Amino acid sequence: ANAFLAALPPAKREKASIPFQSEERLNWHFVPKSRLGLPLKQMSAEERQAALTLLKASLSANGLKKVDTIRSLEEVLRVLEGNDRRDPELYYFTVFGDPAEKGAWGWRYEGHHASFNWTVLDGRIVGSSPQFLGSNPGDVNEGPRKGTRVLGAEEDIGRALVKSLSADQSQQAILSSSPPAGFFSGNSREAAMQEDKGIAWGKLSAEQQGLLLSLIQEYAATQPVAVAQSRLARVKAELPNLKFAWMGSREKGQGHYYRIQGTAFLIEYDNTQNNANHIHTVWREFKGDWGKDVLGEHYRTAPHHANHSGGDQG
Repeated sequence: ANAFLAALPPAKREKASIPFQSEERLNWHFVPKSRLGLPLKQMSAEERQAALTLLKASLSANGLKKVDTIRSLEEVLRVLEGNDRRDPELYYFTVFGDPAEKGAWGWRYEGHHASFNWTVLDGRIVGSSPQFLGSNPGDVNEGPRKGTRVLGAEEDIGRALVKSLSADQSQQAILSSSPPAGFFSGNSREAAMQEDKGIAWGKLSAEQQGLLLSLIQEYAATQPVAVAQSRLARVKAELPNLKFAWMGSREKGQGHYYRIQGTAFLIEYDNTQNNANHIHTVWREFKGDWGKDVLGEHYRTAPHHANHSGGDQG
């Protein structure tokens, strides 16, 4: 992060840097729009390299591949829609606070169908959500990129799980034969817990439990190993509380939605737009988005932070 900021001239550095306590840190979205921060479009080759090095350091190899592919789909949309406003250069890099080994800072990578929000405290990543990935098209059906399915595993494993359910299990898991218009949590600053409905972990067979864990792993594995392992450890600590819920058709090409919910986290997936070929996925932490739970405890227990202007974020 410091190398990225150091590569920028003062005017661009000011654009890319926002105080950690700013409300903007909690303002996230996944639609194509202008944002605060510095987009790739305004970077020189050297600046761009420094930005992409920061992104590479913040994701797993699998996560970086997904993010790069999602960005490149803007070019596919430009051709499919005949829309020049689709632009793979309008992805923004924003650093919140001063990157240092002590204290709190964070950074955001965001553009159409991608939002990643990392929070660091005393050199340790304490927040890696909201995490949003989307794909339009979900499956590229024509042109030189035909066959590209950046979120194919999220779709396929979810469908394999719901199709493996018995009639009795399906009654518990499938909430509606019609999908919702989109995912429920939206771009809210605080994710609301959804209805406590769906099939419970304990009602699944060992094989089905394996599918559910594989699905959760797919979402977690976007992050670096240590972050992904921390997420999965929290998930495994509350397996009895997990519920899997499905809405819509079980057949490919027809609108569908699923969610995985525990007491601490929520995964949502929807594929309803563009003839069920437009995917949204999100990972939220009910208390831990932007590291709020850890930061709150930090501000409460660190006397020198008693008057810290960011304390109310906890």
